[in-house]
Amino acid sequence: MRILFYLLSIVIANVVTAKFAPLQLGLFIVPMGTLLIGATFIFRDLVQNKYGRTKTYLFILTALILSALVSFMLGDTLLVVVASAISFVVSETADTEIYSRLKLPMAWRVFYSGIVGGLLDSVLFVVIGLSPLGANVLPWEAIPAAITGQVIVKTSIQLLGALVLKQVFINEEKRSTFA
Repeated sequence: MRILFYLLSIVIANVVTAKFAPLQLGLFIVPMGTLLIGATFIFRDLVQNKYGRTKTYLFILTALILSALVSFMLGDTLLVVVASAISFVVSETADTEIYSRLKLPMAWRVFYSGIVGGLLDSVLFVVIGLSPLGANVLPWEAIPAAITGQVIVKTSIQLLGALVLKQVFINEEKRSTFA
């Protein structure tokens, strides 16, 4: 189920981003799929927790191929597909490696690795894919707002996920103590 959630969250994020206009939250621009992208880091961490780092890289490769195919089929330009692939590989790799190396409870590993992954994903995708360097969807003046909006949403999702995981582990400890 973890793998399915991970892969589906990436595919659905691409579809939602392509089909719905970005949210304008005050100064910030947030593509609709950003909510799911924040969750993909959590799902990837859960996959890694169960299957290990080596197998997780196979799932990341599978997700990369699915993501690129879906983006291309949805009519994204080649620059946007390439930007998405680059940001995906870099952010997922960073998340995987940070998650592996932190010696903290799982909830905080999910949170900290996800913050770094989300930041890298946001910066790389917006600059490579959407700025005048890429598909020229956003002018340079809008780039900081686009990056910041995505980082805020992804960090909020990571925090929510970490708090839920922390509560799950507290409840599991209580059940095992009373069993």
